[in-house]
Amino acid sequence: MKTRKIEIVTPVHNRREETLQCLRSLARAESSGLDLHVIIVDDGSTDGTAEAVATQFPDVEIIPSDGSLWYTAGTNRGIQAALRHNPDYVLAINNDSIFDPNCISRLVKRAEHYPRSVVGPLLLDWSTPHKIFQVAPKWDLWRGCYRQWFRQTVWTVPDKAWEVDLIVGNCVLYPVQAIREAGLMDEKRLPQFGDAEYTPRMKRMGWRLLIEPRARVFCKPNDLLTGFRKLSLSKKLDHLFSNKFSPYSFWRRFYGNLGGAPNRFQGLVSMPIYYLRVLAGRNAESLWAATQDEEPLSATYAEAVVESDLDHIA
Repeated sequence: MKTRKIEIVTPVHNRREETLQCLRSLARAESSGLDLHVIIVDDGSTDGTAEAVATQFPDVEIIPSDGSLWYTAGTNRGIQAALRHNPDYVLAINNDSIFDPNCISRLVKRAEHYPRSVVGPLLLDWSTPHKIFQVAPKWDLWRGCYRQWFRQTVWTVPDKAWEVDLIVGNCVLYPVQAIREAGLMDEKRLPQFGDAEYTPRMKRMGWRLLIEPRARVFCKPNDLLTGFRKLSLSKKLDHLFSNKFSPYSFWRRFYGNLGGAPNRFQGLVSMPIYYLRVLAGRNAESLWAATQDEEPLSATYAEAVVESDLDHIA
């Protein structure tokens, strides 16, 4: 296999130690047949992140900004810079990630075997390393959004790659052609959650979305959404309609569902369902959801497993 050029991009804001830890793990990556280059978009960090990276990892490209980008625009600026290097793939990541040494090579091998595929790894909770999170969320109209999984482990997922409807943005390997066809994330309508509709958009354009279970990344998991019902009415309205960066933002949910659902009709219908469930304390992203029974993902996605000759990958 010829050498593949991989541009690794991540936006950063004031997480110096997590960023350095991430870069140390990338430095240990198995890179046979790969040309790896890292781009960091430093969005106004005030904790010395950029200076520390420049000192300890002088080969990392740093793009400065003023703190106004947030996740989506920060990732977009990184992708734009990556495309100028004419890579084969762009690996978009979060900077609170620790990479298994074989992770990137396994993602690339899977993508190479399946043309027109976008590939993600298993995301593992770094405090409970066998526990997965945000992997293979499944659209559920009657929950009003994608269902997340809370009880899945490395032993309950398929042992072969499987096809999904969405790959969360913590770590995604994008073939450059997929980016050229789909464009960038929607930073105007989804400034903090652009990944909610990005890979579903690619899927509608004929790109297969795959999870490679042998590729593993250890991350700090997101907090569960709690406390909305306890807010005052004025704060509820602020979170819903004024604060576009809030996890409770109506517009985040609206545009995320509209672009991330299987079709626009389901995206629209899901909105009242979602908020009725929030008011009832049955939100699919809440503490209630974490108490619900789940069948193993190996059963949920049994029909989505892809067969290949890569099952022997070490």
